[in-house]
Amino acid sequence: MTAPRSMTFGVVVGNRGFFPDHLAKSGREEIVSVLEAAGARAIVLTPEQSKYGAVETYAEAQHCAELFKKHSEEIDGIIVTLPNFGDERGIADAIRLSGLKVPVLVQATPDRSGAMTIATRRDSFCGKMSACNNLMQYGIPYSLTTLHTESLNSPEFKADLEWFSAVCRIVKGLKNLRIGAIGARPAAFNTVRFSERILETSGISIEPIDLSEIFGRINRLKDTDDAAQSKLAAIKKYVTTSGIPEDALLKMAKLGAVIDEWMKQTHVTVSAVQCWTSFEEFFGIVPCTIMSMMSNDLIPSACEVDVPGTLSMYMLSLASQSPSALLDWNNNYGSHPDKCVCFHCSNLPKHFFNESPKMDFQAIIAGTVGKENTFGTCVGRVKAGLMSYARFSTDDRRGIIRGYTGAGRFTDDPLETFGGAGVAEIPQLQKLLKYICREGFEHHVAANFSDVSKSVHEAATRYLGWESYHHGNLEDL
Repeated sequence: MTAPRSMTFGVVVGNRGFFPDHLAKSGREEIVSVLEAAGARAIVLTPEQSKYGAVETYAEAQHCAELFKKHSEEIDGIIVTLPNFGDERGIADAIRLSGLKVPVLVQATPDRSGAMTIATRRDSFCGKMSACNNLMQYGIPYSLTTLHTESLNSPEFKADLEWFSAVCRIVKGLKNLRIGAIGARPAAFNTVRFSERILETSGISIEPIDLSEIFGRINRLKDTDDAAQSKLAAIKKYVTTSGIPEDALLKMAKLGAVIDEWMKQTHVTVSAVQCWTSFEEFFGIVPCTIMSMMSNDLIPSACEVDVPGTLSMYMLSLASQSPSALLDWNNNYGSHPDKCVCFHCSNLPKHFFNESPKMDFQAIIAGTVGKENTFGTCVGRVKAGLMSYARFSTDDRRGIIRGYTGAGRFTDDPLETFGGAGVAEIPQLQKLLKYICREGFEHHVAANFSDVSKSVHEAATRYLGWESYHHGNLEDL
């Protein structure tokens, strides 16, 4: 897995001359200190560029906007901090003039009941409403902290900063995203049909390549080529391969090398791959382990050319900075109404298993194409732990992107089966299943060992303009 990326925030420190402006000075110092402690970088006016490095006048808003423009490629999101009432126009002007289209978090520092004199009173409780009103008037979308007022050093703000950082990573990560569609949609899977045109309205492009081109490039690659041998070594290091024929492993290695090179050439970030049953019949392996390795490196890869599936995986990975998997809502778990079996054949990332996975053959289609043509699955038991799930798809009838997300957990309940499988426990699962069926969503769902569903929901609804249903109790953030 790759190392977590650090965040960079543009910071607008609100100030209003009718109120104690020394609070703006200390407020600026505090937000910078808090962000640095969280490993983040603050892009904020200095006291030499504006009074106390805050924004009140239109001229100060212009200075702030120019600073943000200078760092536009670096800034992940904007934090508005209100150490006092703040000038509502200056805040909105600074953001609008910057031209940045990034998430905005509005925070207000609470008053202390024992410090309500004219020299210490903040009134940011009230000022936050005015700031939000102006952002609304300017058409600038924004997010709110859990509590109306929160101290920057509080546990609440720390949690909100983590949540908001995930929102920012999703929004930035989907900007001009290019998804590789490797092969054609399997004929038997109408469920994974989608609209490239609708995705394009959100700046998401699809780069297709036919499997004949993939197989052709593999045929040109010599067994001894460095790229093939390097990938072969990586496969053997990644998963236990005892009992797997060497010729099958070499085919996987060449496939992985070709996909890596193609993605690099076409500037594709994530992928969705055809499997059933062209790979098995005409190439003699399944691509599961190669896909598992990509997903484990935070480069999600979905099977059955499920492009919206890999998009959903990527949203979760961006938010959590950890690997995602694409699973089937597959079986009931006995008579327990809130538990089910999530399963795939499998291409699950190594991160998902409770112990080192083993390479095996694809048991479902081995009887059709022969066991010798189905080596390459990455199998094991899904570990127990907190999980978030998500599914976003194109709704061609309405011309929109819509989806759902929520939280649950994988359990250690006993389960005897093949492939990659785990028992998931979802509060009010029957309600969720009815929602999925009534709304016509696919049987595929992206999952991630994290608690980021609220970030996914916020990014989708507030900043991407998609429809999102959050399953479970969720206050409107």
